Amino acid sequence: MSIKIEKKIKGYQVVKPDEKPAEAPRAAARPKSAGAEVIQMHESVERPETLVGSTYKIKSPLFEHALYVTINDIVLNKGTEHEQQRPFEIFINSKNMDHFQWIVALTRIMSAVFRKGGDVTFMVEELKAVFDPRGGYFKTGGVYMPSIVAEIGTVVEQHLKLIGMIADPDISDSQRKLMDEKRAAYESGQKTAEDTDMPGAEGSGEFPASASLCGKCNTKALVLMDNCQTCLNCGYSKCG
Repeated sequence: MSIKIEKKIKGYQVVKPDEKPAEAPRAAARPKSAGAEVIQMHESVERPETLVGSTYKIKSPLFEHALYVTINDIVLNKGTEHEQQRPFEIFINSKNMDHFQWIVALTRIMSAVFRKGGDVTFMVEELKAVFDPRGGYFKTGGVYMPSIVAEIGTVVEQHLKLIGMIADPDISDSQRKLMDEKRAAYESGQKTAEDTDMPGAEGSGEFPASASLCGKCNTKALVLMDNCQTCLNCGYSKCG
């Protein structure tokens, strides 16, 4: 049993086996706070019987079967003004057993970080920075993913935005309206060229087939408009 000494040591006494130590004066009991104790996320918080869970599907061309990522959250200070939802554990399930070992290892480490509490948002950038040496792939909509681990990081980012741990700055209505107008103008200008394309030629499904990859949002939505490269997904423009 360890005892934490919070005051400065002013003296000491050696107690022999046949002697009893002198009783130290008891400190005055501290009055309890009138307000409820705020529970923060830390590794000593016990797992409740029921957790709030969300499951996300990842369908990658690198895998024959889809991955199902489940993130369970613990609700702290439920029913109070300090109520908050924090990730507690993560599981990844799939019929594909080729990557079973590293998936189990990854989820156990991530769950341990979640249960430790504090700022866990750093894991998003760490996971999204992992690149597959064989090359990445494009998701539906033309979003580029450098690896399957990076897409897991994107799922975690999406979940942390959902529970409010990561701020989600949205594009303003005026910017969205301007982007829709630019996209409509571009598509109308390219309509003739698209009609003359060979049958079976398809783009990303959401953006023009001739669009290139945007360096900001990693989406194939960068087109040349008014002599300036403009992204039809996030609004990024090289001309400012």
